[in-house]
Amino acid sequence: MDMNRIRARIEQMRGELLQLQSADGSWRLCFDSGTMPDSYFIIILRMLGYGQNEALIRQIASRILSRQLPNGTWKIYPDEEDGNLDATAEAYFALLYSGFLNKLDPRMQQAKQFILSKGGLSKIRSLLTQAIFAAAGQASWPKSMRIPLEVFFSDNGIGIDLFSLSGHARVHIVPIIMLANAQFVQHSASMPDLSDLFAGSSKRFENDSPWIAALATLVGSLSLSELLPFESPTPQEKAVQFLFDRLEPDGTLLTYTTATMFMILVLLMLGYSSSSPLIHRMVSGIRSVMCANSHVQIASSEVWDTAMLVHALRKAGVNPTSTALENAGAYLRQRQQTQLGDWAIRNPGTPAGGWGFSNVNTLYPDVDDTTAALRAIEPYSSRTPELQADWQRGLNWVLTMRNDNGGWPAFERQGSRLPIAFFNFEGAKDIAVDPSTVDLTSRTLQFLGQELGMNAGNSWIESTLRWVLSQQESNGSWYGRWGITYVHGTSAAIQGLTAVGIAEDHPAIKKGVDWLLQVQNEDGGWGESCISDKVRRYVPLNFSTPSQTAWALDGLTAALPKPTPALERGVEALLQSLDRHDWTYTYPTGGALPGSVYAHYASNNYIWPLLALSNIWLKYS
Repeated sequence: MDMNRIRARIEQMRGELLQLQSADGSWRLCFDSGTMPDSYFIIILRMLGYGQNEALIRQIASRILSRQLPNGTWKIYPDEEDGNLDATAEAYFALLYSGFLNKLDPRMQQAKQFILSKGGLSKIRSLLTQAIFAAAGQASWPKSMRIPLEVFFSDNGIGIDLFSLSGHARVHIVPIIMLANAQFVQHSASMPDLSDLFAGSSKRFENDSPWIAALATLVGSLSLSELLPFESPTPQEKAVQFLFDRLEPDGTLLTYTTATMFMILVLLMLGYSSSSPLIHRMVSGIRSVMCANSHVQIASSEVWDTAMLVHALRKAGVNPTSTALENAGAYLRQRQQTQLGDWAIRNPGTPAGGWGFSNVNTLYPDVDDTTAALRAIEPYSSRTPELQADWQRGLNWVLTMRNDNGGWPAFERQGSRLPIAFFNFEGAKDIAVDPSTVDLTSRTLQFLGQELGMNAGNSWIESTLRWVLSQQESNGSWYGRWGITYVHGTSAAIQGLTAVGIAEDHPAIKKGVDWLLQVQNEDGGWGESCISDKVRRYVPLNFSTPSQTAWALDGLTAALPKPTPALERGVEALLQSLDRHDWTYTYPTGGALPGSVYAHYASNNYIWPLLALSNIWLKYS
């Protein structure tokens, strides 16, 4: 293995990253989740009638059009077969509504033909896309979305615990249910008519589950507001307050631009003028989460990117007292949260102290970002009693967030089990709840082992070890929720287990290593398709990506006492993949909503390769 070449690449990446750092100490790299938020934003801006945004709309429309494939479709990941109906329908609607293309344009004709070939708009399955089309009057509101607000917002205990849903599900589902109950439609003179994209005369979505729709209709017909004692505030007033209480300082709803757009529609439904200061503030909040003014991010990843890049740069040899890392540490310290969020409902008595994912995130911390931030600022935490107290507060928050099964969730401790089938949309099982996940739990173990010196002999983490080991598949792999997918989970599990002292020759570690070697590509790298995330079994991409190759290498490095030919081939493949800059360089390896939303983190091509190469250098040179 050519250590000089590895060292040269480490130095090159160090230099590039230091040049990319922002003046405030953060790294602001793009988080690309496809064209869905772009399409929605054009639709919202046109609904609002904001005529001063023509240049912005044209920029976003150009970005959407640049993603159209030669067959006229849009995909959510490059190896998706044919094209994606929901993504193509969203883009088609947005481009027509933008006014810069019309139905006779050959590119729109191609998209229309694809949509019809897939059964038309009635086949759309995404909850969000169905809702945006219904709010625009292009389709009927599904009956299954018309869940009376009393089910969630009544003091009489008749319904479902809203807070057993994940936070990101709540802030999307609540406004959508409000809109659906009102069967709200926002018309505008320039809105295109898409009725010719329904296969039949009915403008209904096919997956409007009969039993859910019947139940929602039955519950609605009971006139709960009349049967129940009068409540003040009313369920609708409580729902509105629920949304207002979760507005971030930048005007976004819990930092999610898509949720913010649905809240804007709720405000229009409630009679707010499109020119109201509040709606202007929310539109500005969405714009602030745009990347280079060309595409809308569902959320921005500044805190995650900054914390993880500090970790990678330190591994690469950058001194913590360097100006760059000192500035990054100051940035992160300012983002520690001090307010209680919804997480406190199932973790009462714990002071706030976590970190969120985005630059302006004051209410929605998560375990992964918090452990990353704690590791990044640890060298500075002992400088003053105040800094030490803040660091300890963050650590305490992480430790108390562990679930009863021993694993860690992303955002909130696990609540009561819900009838997930009640939410009849693509990926409901994965987004409606926030369970323990192997990848996140294993990164927490890695943090506890490497930063706090905790090990398998510590009785407190025994349940965590048992849980992670119990999640291993029979083939030796682990499923990863927040990265694609089994390569990500298996690497994280191996690193987490070995960090707390599980021996390299432990049967679970050996099986994990064997599985990684079995799925190694001919070129020496690793690549896994987003399809794995949807079907819950490993599906090869048949090409190597930088981040997945780096994940596998880090797993192998953690378990192998000395380099092997397979590891050396992997290093060569990683170095080559970093130079290619083809579609594999931007393949979305971040998990979001299985089957619907995947993310390409620009930072992934820095964080994970730099960590992998640095760990190899440190262990084997």
